[in-house]
Amino acid sequence: MNKPQQALHTVFKAACASAAVIGLVAANGAYAADAGNGKVLAGNHNCAACHGANLNNPVSPEYPKLAGQHSDYVYWALRQYQMGNGNPHLGRNNAIMQAQVQSLSPSDMKDIAAYIESLDGALVQKK
Repeated sequence: MNKPQQALHTVFKAACASAAVIGLVAANGAYAADAGNGKVLAGNHNCAACHGANLNNPVSPEYPKLAGQHSDYVYWALRQYQMGNGNPHLGRNNAIMQAQVQSLSPSDMKDIAAYIESLDGALVQKK
């Protein structure tokens, strides 16, 4: 490669790298979940009524322990409850949860998920 082509190639690689970094920053910085707001939302929606104190002591064995669960899993579970059973491939069917999440925005659900992940829980991975 001659020098002008090498210079052009170097500039092109630098521009691509810059565009990739800017894209990652924009995607990740678009919304940072707020666990503090998630705590308020979880309280307002009375999550503890079923999932128990600190969302770690369900009032019935049929309700899951939430504390410590991965935020991405919680977010998508909440989204699936919003979708309901209208989409059998994506939705979840539970009338109580469907009613609880209908008024939540995606950012609200991300905040709740961040709060739940921040809690110490008794989740155990099977080996």
